[in-house]
Amino acid sequence: MSRTAVMVCQGRAAADGRLAPGRFADPTAMALLDEADREPVRQVRDEAPPGPWKQRVDYETVRASAELIVPRTVAIDDAVRAHPAPQLVILGAGLDGRAWRMPELAGTAVFEVDRPDTQRDKRSRAAALAGRPPVYVPVDFADDRLREALPAAGHDAAAPTTWIWEGVIAYLTEAQVRATLADVADRSAPGTRLIVNYQVPAVSTGVGRLLARLLVASTGRRSVWAREPWRSTWTPAAMTALLAEHGFTVAADEDHLTTARALGTPTRHTRSLRHGRVAVADRISG
Repeated sequence: MSRTAVMVCQGRAAADGRLAPGRFADPTAMALLDEADREPVRQVRDEAPPGPWKQRVDYETVRASAELIVPRTVAIDDAVRAHPAPQLVILGAGLDGRAWRMPELAGTAVFEVDRPDTQRDKRSRAAALAGRPPVYVPVDFADDRLREALPAAGHDAAAPTTWIWEGVIAYLTEAQVRATLADVADRSAPGTRLIVNYQVPAVSTGVGRLLARLLVASTGRRSVWAREPWRSTWTPAAMTALLAEHGFTVAADEDHLTTARALGTPTRHTRSLRHGRVAVADRISG
């Protein structure tokens, strides 16, 4: 399982019932974690920072993840609820729990797209969750094509779809982003909504990731950011133009800092919150 997927899930588990109550909840997150990854989550939830350096770094990483993930998750969930569709496709799903935790999706066909090895791990972790699981669609965005995998899984290109593209674009090259978006557009009927999470270019973000790598290195471990580097960033104007090229009109595009302030959640990681964005785009016609 991707370590970034685990970190995101840890953040959701740490925030469940604590940050933005009434707007954010994820009771599936803790169940999707291995026991070893639950310990720093418990410490954050108990506000009990450990003494040993290695464990303290894990604690601070999970706490930061919670503060960064909540506004992103709320923005995406709100966009899903505001635009019901018969199908939902989650691109790069990782340890996403929406198929189980969102009652609004009870009558929706949910497809999760991710790498085959990630999905094998996810199936094992999710076995204890109650409710209807998603349809798993094995795809490696670097090599495979959605337009070939989704029809075989039962996705209907003639019906509207809500697409969630969260926490993925930064790890793809520009060419991979464009190829994936072309496949999304190819299978998007009028009435489709595409929700895109992306990162804007900023020197401070690169510096922050370098410092985070050095912090993890001080514990004797290799940083997740060394194994999973960012490969593309986009300005809002560039993202709007890219989506327009494929028939999508942007209805909203907001940075996580603005969302966090509206929710009243912590904003200690101001730069990171400002550089992450969620764009909501709709396809009006074919």
